[in-house]
Amino acid sequence: MVQKYQSPVRVYKHPFELIMAAYERRFPTCPLIPMFVDSDTVNEFRSEDGAIHIIERRCKLDIDAPRLLKKIAGVDYVYFVQKNSLNARERTLHIEAHNETFANRVIIKEHCCYTVHPENEDWTCFEQSASLDIKSFFGFESTVEKIAMKQYTSNIKKGKEIIEYYLHQLEEEGITFVPRWTPPPLAPSSETAASCRKRAASLASVAPEATQKDGLSSEALGSPGGASEPAAGTPDDKLDADYIKRYLGDLTPLQESCLIRLRQWLQETHKGKIPKDEHILRFLRARDFNIDKAREIMCQSLTWRKQHQVDYILDTWDPPQVLQDYYAGGWHHHDKDGRPLYVLRLGQMDTKGLVRALGEEALLRYVLSINEEGLRRCEENTKVFGRPISSWTCLVDLEGLNMRHLWRPGVKALLRIIEVVEANYPETLGRLLILRAPRVFPVLWTLVSPFIDDNTRRKFLIYAGNDYQGPGGLLDYIDREVIPDFLGGECMCEVPEGGLVPKSLYRTAEELENEDLKLWTETIYQSASVFKGAPHEILVQIVDASSVITWDFDVCKGDIVFNIYHSKRSPQPPKKDSLGAHSITSPGGNNVQLIDRAWQLGRDYSMVESPLICREGESVQGSHVTRWPGFYILQWKFHSMPACAATNLPRVDDVLASLQVSSHKCKVMYYTEVIGSEDFRGSMTSLESSHSGFSQLSAATTSSSQSHSSSMASRWRLC
Repeated sequence: MVQKYQSPVRVYKHPFELIMAAYERRFPTCPLIPMFVDSDTVNEFRSEDGAIHIIERRCKLDIDAPRLLKKIAGVDYVYFVQKNSLNARERTLHIEAHNETFANRVIIKEHCCYTVHPENEDWTCFEQSASLDIKSFFGFESTVEKIAMKQYTSNIKKGKEIIEYYLHQLEEEGITFVPRWTPPPLAPSSETAASCRKRAASLASVAPEATQKDGLSSEALGSPGGASEPAAGTPDDKLDADYIKRYLGDLTPLQESCLIRLRQWLQETHKGKIPKDEHILRFLRARDFNIDKAREIMCQSLTWRKQHQVDYILDTWDPPQVLQDYYAGGWHHHDKDGRPLYVLRLGQMDTKGLVRALGEEALLRYVLSINEEGLRRCEENTKVFGRPISSWTCLVDLEGLNMRHLWRPGVKALLRIIEVVEANYPETLGRLLILRAPRVFPVLWTLVSPFIDDNTRRKFLIYAGNDYQGPGGLLDYIDREVIPDFLGGECMCEVPEGGLVPKSLYRTAEELENEDLKLWTETIYQSASVFKGAPHEILVQIVDASSVITWDFDVCKGDIVFNIYHSKRSPQPPKKDSLGAHSITSPGGNNVQLIDRAWQLGRDYSMVESPLICREGESVQGSHVTRWPGFYILQWKFHSMPACAATNLPRVDDVLASLQVSSHKCKVMYYTEVIGSEDFRGSMTSLESSHSGFSQLSAATTSSSQSHSSSMASRWRLC
């Protein structure tokens, strides 16, 4: 595999001629480069007018390699051939070098270029590129590659230091100015000039086209802002080393090379908006600066951003009022490192209500807008604090978190959000502070942690109870004056307090679908209609006994009776009710009956749970640990109101209820899942701690427990 290197543009704030005077002092040897033992001049040519000077040297290097490897290779020194082509008229120096030793086994090529700064003729720019291709080396190919890259990168770091060392030496000698080349009074004849050009051509090979460019883009070197967002198809646009250090941070030479090469590849191939340098660097860091892997995930992200118009989300999308009122999160000053600080009061947020009122797609879009705002704030803070800031800190308060937050569709929506953010916003989370983690938190952590990248996971700091107030706590990361008031600080935090989303704001799957929103319930949350005499039934096949059937459903209209049955034989194929007998159309929910009318309870199938009456507006969550394999049928049946036993006259409540369900139609939205019992017990151990309800967000909580079948159902009345 060929290893390549491309440097950023290094700028010396000195004239080209002075830099050349300093550069020549590196020869025949340089004390600042211990491995550079000596050099001999092989060929030299100087034009009569002095404008062209070509010199070829044979350089002797003492490579820092294991003695055994040198003995096997049979050499003590490695020789390189370096050819310098100085054009004083154009004020350029091109340097080409290649290895002479082991040239048939290892191919090393390097090209360097000194040019005049396009914006300031009294400044000098320097670039270099190199490639390493190891064909074979006595079975030590990997070792030789590591040694070569280590030696090369160490010398790169010294490059600017060496020039500045000799500049200082010249200054001590009183040399602070070197005059530019000027043509002699008498120009040589045309024949002499032609002869000089012919001889120069025979000594100097033509530099690659990409390195023959005289100038650099003013966008790259004129101002940092221009370099941060180049236009596509401008290969002249290059990165300044000073710009990298100021706006992107301290990078190793190889990391700089990866950034420049990936950026150049995007400019040459990508049609559309090029990501800013900070964002390209994030993808490289996420893949440990493996260019191929970083290129792959970044291209996928660019396609995703284009499809969903993410670049314009802050300008074109206004969050619904429900999110502004009930999403308990917002930006709040910055941490001690200058990172933007985002505060999320997850324990006070009605995640289920938000999903039911908005749909998963709107919630995801809101999270994306938060991330886009985070990127913008990082850029602002980089300018304000004068140092690179490419990530933000997130403070998550879990006060009030309980099993209500573990509503499975909500958790799966959270997992999808994590997946999207991890794929498209890598390395944007600098630190995550999780405060006041309750006993139920390990359950949530077990569910979501496998979907979080290892690098991201290492940035998590978790505090239980009031531990965040002690040593190593919040004050180590956030200044005292910006700690939010709800955490014991004095700073008023404008983050919404969250609260319970009113059920009047809930929308059905049909409504969300009509708005062309891809609601999460379209895939895991089903809608069903229940009629008088036509229950809705679903089939769950169990192969292993002691599996756990879990369910979560809302009664959207009418009252229903929920039953669970078991049968050893499979029922007939699902039969959708034609609804003809009811003279009712059902545009959204479906209605399926599985139990054959000829089946007899107790003979063909049996009831494994006591019937559970569920009223309109209730949310029901529960589970059943199966005893036998076979077929389980979950049934939602229309519930008829019985008359009062003491009198033949109906109760007022019964009359009102009958008016509400005058069409003899009920509606439920449900989700079911089968999990292994060993996975489920971990959740059950924390379930007891959630009986107190949804903190102050829950007006009342009731639960129904069936001990004989190890099942539990909890119904939540939400105000």
